[in-house]
Amino acid sequence: MSASRHAQRSTLRAAAIGTALVLISVLLLDRPIASWSHAALHRPAWCIWLTWIADVPVPASVAGLAAAGIAWLCGWRPGMWGRVLLAACVATLTADAAKDFLKYAFGRPWPETWINKNPSWIGTGTFGFFPFHGGQGFASFPSGHTTVITAPCAALWRDMPALRPAWLCLPALVALGLLGCDYHFLSDCIAGALLGAACGVGVSQLAAPAPIIAAVSSR
Repeated sequence: MSASRHAQRSTLRAAAIGTALVLISVLLLDRPIASWSHAALHRPAWCIWLTWIADVPVPASVAGLAAAGIAWLCGWRPGMWGRVLLAACVATLTADAAKDFLKYAFGRPWPETWINKNPSWIGTGTFGFFPFHGGQGFASFPSGHTTVITAPCAALWRDMPALRPAWLCLPALVALGLLGCDYHFLSDCIAGALLGAACGVGVSQLAAPAPIIAAVSSR
């Protein structure tokens, strides 16, 4: 089997498994976890701190691309690792834009009431999807925090294998914080991770030429 065919099958398999996990979570896990988190945890400070990890990638990516543009005008040209880091920045901003459209498309209320008495599972017993409803009260799915922390991690996964434990742990910690604070349903986080991974892997495959792959594999 060719490498490209193997990659395609792996991608389809991962997408199918991820979709199944989202459906299982929506049907069986989202409401019990949200109810337990609301009743037992009461939004602990450590969970809030974990969610702040996801506040870093977007401004860091904007700053990184701006700095790269200025450096380009001054004569700098990205080498192997420069292209890898630029791919991570582009993947992050692509994922950030994509999640906004999907939030609008799915129109899912939040686990709790946050904005102008919005309907929610905890507040009003509202649970489900209201496609293209619009409004901040219907923007829970997918999780934007999970999306923007997963995208750069996925983009760096192949080319920085020594740091793979970090690329796994960072999205997991953010998701743990979101669930602990009852900011998102479990399926929101799974879908955000899928979206971020798709953007990260897709952009890195487009941006990283064969020499990078060869250089990494030869180590």
